[in-house]
Amino acid sequence: MKELALGVISSMFFAVTFILNRSMELAGGSWMWSSSLRFLFMLPFLFLIVGLRKNVNQVWIEIRKRPFEWLTWSFVGFVLFYGPITYAAAYGPGWLVAGTWQFTIVAGILLAPLFYTSGPVKRRHSIQIRALAISSIILIGVLFIQQENASGLSPSEMVVGVLPVIIAAFAYPLGNRKMMEVCGGKLDTFQRVLGMTIASTPFWLILGCYAFFKVGAPSTSQVTQSFIVAICSGVIATSLFFIATNQSRHHPGKLAAVEATQSTQILFVIMGEAAILSVPFPSGSALIGILLIITGMIIHTLNVKKMNSGIIKPIKSAS
Repeated sequence: MKELALGVISSMFFAVTFILNRSMELAGGSWMWSSSLRFLFMLPFLFLIVGLRKNVNQVWIEIRKRPFEWLTWSFVGFVLFYGPITYAAAYGPGWLVAGTWQFTIVAGILLAPLFYTSGPVKRRHSIQIRALAISSIILIGVLFIQQENASGLSPSEMVVGVLPVIIAAFAYPLGNRKMMEVCGGKLDTFQRVLGMTIASTPFWLILGCYAFFKVGAPSTSQVTQSFIVAICSGVIATSLFFIATNQSRHHPGKLAAVEATQSTQILFVIMGEAAILSVPFPSGSALIGILLIITGMIIHTLNVKKMNSGIIKPIKSAS
C-alpha cells in the first residue's frame, strides 16, 4: 500500500513535466533545451543529496565496475524516455502526450520475461495476467479521454505526438528495471538516480550543444521552467517512483501495480492544464475514461492488499 501511495504522489510531480513542456513549446522554446536542461539541473541537486549522506564514492565505484551497462541502460531509461516526450510536446497538447504515456503501465508488464527471479536458480519472470487485465481497464479509460479530444488533431499531429511517447513508455520501465538489476541492491534510490544522471550527462551535453548551434540559447522563461521540471519531476518524482519500484521489484504483480499508478498523471495534467494553460475540462466520454482509470487503480490497490495478506498468489502465464 505504501508503494502505491508513493507512486501516486510521484505521478502528481511527474505531471509538471507534461504541463510545462507544453507551455515551453507554446512559448517557442526548443524541445532539445527542455530535455537537456532538466537533467543538467538535476545533477547538482542529486550530488548534494547523496553527498550529504557521504555516499557519492560508492556510486563512482559501481559505475567503474560496469561502465557499459551504466551508459546503456541510463541512455535507455533517461534519454530514450525524456527525449521523445519533449519532442512529442512540440507537436501535440499535454493531454495527448500524458495520455499516450500511459501505455507504460502495460509496457512494464509485457517486459517481465526479460528479467529473472533472484536466488540460486534463475527463472524468467512471467507476464502477470491479472495485473495485465486490471491495467487494461486503466488503458481503456485513457483511450476514452484521448478519443474525446483526438478529432481536432490532424493525422500527422497524431503520429508525431504518439509514436515517440510509445517508445518512451517502453524505455522508461526497461531502463529502470535493468539498472535495478545492475545495482543488485548495492545502491539506494538516490545513488542510483545520481549514477544514471551522471551516465546520461554526455548525451545531454551533446544535445545541448546541438541545440545552441541550431536554435541559439534558451530563453529565461525556458530556463526557469526547466529548473522547476528538474526539481519536481527529475528529483522528487523520479526518486519517489524509483523507491516504490525498488521496494516491489521482487514481485512482478506488485511492481505492475506501482507502475500503473502513473495513470493518475493524466488526471493531474488535465487539472493543471485547465489552471495554467486555460485548457477546458473534459466532458462526455472523457469523464467515463476518468472513472475507468479511478476504478482500475482501486482494483489494483485491492489486488495488492490481497497479495500482501497471502489471500491470492500471482497468476503466471507461459513466457
